Amino acid sequence: MRIWVLLLLVAAVSTKRFTKCELVRTLKAAGMDDFFSVSLAHWVCMAFAESNYDTLAIHFIAEDIFVINNRRWCSDGKFPGKKDCPFTCNQLFSLQNSIDCAKIIVQKLGMTPWKGWRYECWGQDVSKYVAGCGV
Repeated sequence: MRIWVLLLLVAAVSTKRFTKCELVRTLKAAGMDDFFSVSLAHWVCMAFAESNYDTLAIHFIAEDIFVINNRRWCSDGKFPGKKDCPFTCNQLFSLQNSIDCAKIIVQKLGMTPWKGWRYECWGQDVSKYVAGCGV
């Protein structure tokens, strides 16, 4: 059984349901636009597909906007071994740590680790995810 951990785009213990444009501005300010050739529209589409921009969305075990697998990416003590992100899973509640880890994932594997992105965004016109947000 896969165990998932949180990747929240807000500070620890905060929860938020973003509007599309709030998320667009948050990710753009964090340097996600065109990071490793991934457009801002693809990041926002993936967040919509995973959680409808809601940090309390429930997917199987996880509650988040982005889902990061603790078997490979962060350490939580359940799965031993070296992890690709230099954070404990709890440290992913930090906005900067979450973004840094997401960037590592994209550099290593692209967007394919996110199932929502694969099924809803890959090969699609995702321009509507940034339309009307002034970016």
